[in-house]
Amino acid sequence: MDIPDERISEVVSRVTQAEREGLISPPTAENLTIWLSRKEYRDYFEDIAARVDAGDFKELEDLFWQQIPFGTGGRRGQMAEYGSATINERTIAESANGMAVYLKQATGNDDGRAVVACDTRNRSQKYAELVATTLAAHGIKVFLFETFRSTPELSFAVRHLKCDMGAMISASHNPPSDNGIKAYWNTGGQVLPPHDGGIIKCVQESGEIPQIALADAIEAGRIEIVGSEVDDAYLDAVLGMSLLQSRELVGLYSPLHGVGATNCWQVLERAGFEGLALFEPHCEPDGNFPNVPDQFPNPERPAVFVPMFDEARQRGAEILLASDPDADRLAACVRNSGGEYVHLTGNQIGALLTDFVLRKRTERGDLSPEHYVVETLVTSRLIGDLARAHGVRIIDDLLVGFKYIGQTIDDEGPERFVFGCEESLGYLAGTYARDKDAGIAALYLAECAAELRESDRSLLDRLDELYVEHGYYLESQLSKVCTGSEGSRQIEQLMAAFRETPPTDVGGVSFSLVRDYQRHEVRSLPGNRKSEDLADPSGNLLMLETASDADPHVRIAVRPSGTEPKIKFYLFQRASCGAADSLPAVKTASESLNSDLSAALLVWIDEQLANDE
Repeated sequence: MDIPDERISEVVSRVTQAEREGLISPPTAENLTIWLSRKEYRDYFEDIAARVDAGDFKELEDLFWQQIPFGTGGRRGQMAEYGSATINERTIAESANGMAVYLKQATGNDDGRAVVACDTRNRSQKYAELVATTLAAHGIKVFLFETFRSTPELSFAVRHLKCDMGAMISASHNPPSDNGIKAYWNTGGQVLPPHDGGIIKCVQESGEIPQIALADAIEAGRIEIVGSEVDDAYLDAVLGMSLLQSRELVGLYSPLHGVGATNCWQVLERAGFEGLALFEPHCEPDGNFPNVPDQFPNPERPAVFVPMFDEARQRGAEILLASDPDADRLAACVRNSGGEYVHLTGNQIGALLTDFVLRKRTERGDLSPEHYVVETLVTSRLIGDLARAHGVRIIDDLLVGFKYIGQTIDDEGPERFVFGCEESLGYLAGTYARDKDAGIAALYLAECAAELRESDRSLLDRLDELYVEHGYYLESQLSKVCTGSEGSRQIEQLMAAFRETPPTDVGGVSFSLVRDYQRHEVRSLPGNRKSEDLADPSGNLLMLETASDADPHVRIAVRPSGTEPKIKFYLFQRASCGAADSLPAVKTASESLNSDLSAALLVWIDEQLANDE
């Protein structure tokens, strides 16, 4: 499309004037100018120019306030027809182009192999084909799944097909408006330094992007459609991890309109759990998630299970399972002694699965002091207690993101890896993948529940047994949603407040130190003075802690989300328990303290934001 230079200059001038008048931020003006001036964005010029002419600067701010970044889970955000801050055909193509260019730079070769998959989200199939054709146009051999598949199967396929990289089109558990792309390296794990930085640089430098038609690429052998052969190999790998043959269990499973029927349900069905049934209202693949409360398919939310309760009671279900749309996370509800369904947190499921795997492998006699369990810094410390009790190592100093668990598996040796988990419903065992897998989590949680059923116990009973043995652990989360350029500024402001003037008392709890993983230092409170150096990892994460001998011991972690426009707060408690009959009182006291902590923390957060107004 040919646009007269005078017209381009006119529109750019209006953008510059809007910046001077404070109608748009400087980053928005810069990104708008790029999209209006460069020839690779010509197809979008008329639509953008029309908005500039109409003075729609609020909408333009939302579309262009940043270049959508690679976060802890890849590049993710709201979909739009155009805009540097959104997921659209151009930003998806730029992502694929950056991956292809960087692969050639990193390997020194003009070719390579890649595999591409997508979930059931709106536009996912279209974006997957765009990624595949972009990579193929660069001379890379591409394996494209015939239809939607799970993220863990994509991770498996990178290794199984001996690929140099992989791409997954998904926005995980985000609302229907969102989509994204996750980039994988040849390990099957999401890209890490230096590859992530190299890809980002190449993405930012993308100009004209080569393309080839899908049909032409398939005919030329540049793109190969894959399906059942990879499916069977993946499912065989997961089922090969089974730890016992107990299969008597009554329950319901929901894929939340996502891809879970291709991994979780196939695993459970092939394993022989005949008492488990699919929850049909959530089975239709649909990126609008119509039958999920609020159309928000995050299984960390107890609300997603509510539509399942009536059928669960009719069936006498003991357990309800649900995976997120790309089926790498698994959540559960368990029926208690009163017949009500109790939602388990990601930390509770992680503890149950860690305990189950360690018990079964201890019985099998194949663990040694060199074996290890892995968790992130914001996951329950009960995981470490369980590992130490079974005489294996615990690696618990990782930043948020399952990619760091995948990296640790390769660094420490996959043959000694026992189990990995993170608080946001991510779990993995085995060596077949390097990303979290709801499939293996579903298998192990069902096996654990079936085994406990044989002695008239439930997963809730087993949790209480662990609490009596190791102390009562209670974890919760809070988030402050901060959208757009103003939200980004608020997040920076809150992180600065926690770093420079951290609260010393929250809800009656006195904190004695701050661990700052960005400045690599421990600071004592009050006074916020450095007391010692802090080793890696390095990231924008802060941890407030009470004295080591405090009972209960309390921690608060704070970090910006790497996948959503929010700042996240993690609250941790550990209280001594003693005898089983004291556990109810300990739970009540801990829950009361957690409520006070949460309320006081929200007040403190609002005060910091108000102080800046």
